[in-house]
Amino acid sequence: MPKPSGSQVIIYGTVAVALLLVGARAIRTEGDGGAASAAAQSIPNDSANFSLKSDGGPDVVVDVAGAVRRPGVYRLPVGARVVDAIERAGGPAVDALLEGINRAARLADGQQVMVPERGPGGTAALAGATAEDGPISLGSASVEQLETIDGIGPVTAAKIVEYRDQHGGLSSVDQLDQVSGIGPATMESLRDRLQP
Repeated sequence: MPKPSGSQVIIYGTVAVALLLVGARAIRTEGDGGAASAAAQSIPNDSANFSLKSDGGPDVVVDVAGAVRRPGVYRLPVGARVVDAIERAGGPAVDALLEGINRAARLADGQQVMVPERGPGGTAALAGATAEDGPISLGSASVEQLETIDGIGPVTAAKIVEYRDQHGGLSSVDQLDQVSGIGPATMESLRDRLQP
């Protein structure tokens, strides 16, 4: 077999590096046994039709649920707000109670945006979900939802929402240790009941 020339070695090396990068990206996307792959397949990627400009950073992936026209998992640019996620999900449903969430909060990767439904008398009813069903979204939780967590009363819940609003959202539950009135025991309760 003839020995490859110097230019052939460079071409083969370039192809090998490109294949390694594609493979590494596929492995990273696959995550835990294909669960991320299934989620990635359901994420609409119509960023050409989306008006927000990305800062060149990675996108965030959020789950939009509740009183929206097209609930689902969506990819949005870093810096997007809850209102952008609601619009990406087709906009609010007729029975949406938009006053029940902070539409100006910044989105965090992996966050769930739960848009509450208007219940009898105009009260919030979370589309078939109760506080015991799972973690509450830190980016869109109302004061009333935060009060359902052990150790969180109305004053602390209001401080959490105020802190979130002042800092443009929260990307981690650990950031709440900056809120006065939240000690180590409360932080453990928050980690169990909240998601970014």
